Amino acid sequence: MGCVESMDYEIVLRDATFKESRDFIKKTYAEFRDVQPGFKVFDTHVIGLPPIAIGLDGDFVIFPFTKPCHGTFLLRVEDKDEAARLRALKK
Repeated sequence: MGCVESMDYEIVLRDATFKESRDFIKKTYAEFRDVQPGFKVFDTHVIGLPPIAIGLDGDFVIFPFTKPCHGTFLLRVEDKDEAARLRALKK
C-alpha cells in the first residue's frame, strides 16, 4: 500500500506517546502483535520505543504512526490482506 497519507484512516489517538499507544491497544483490542522498530506495516517502517503494539480488529489494523513535526498518532486502517499477514506472524 505504501504512503500512509494516501490511506483512508481514522485517528484513534492524537499526540500519544508510544507507551500510551501500546497500553491503549493492549487494553482495547483482544488481538495484537508486538513488533520491533523498523517492522513494516503497509510497506512503511514503524518507529518508536519497543515493543510497538499493533492491534487487529476484524479487517482493521491499528498502529502508531509518527509524522515529523506533528507527533505520534494511533491510526486505524481497514485492510483485509495486511490484517491477515499480521495474524500469520507468530505471537
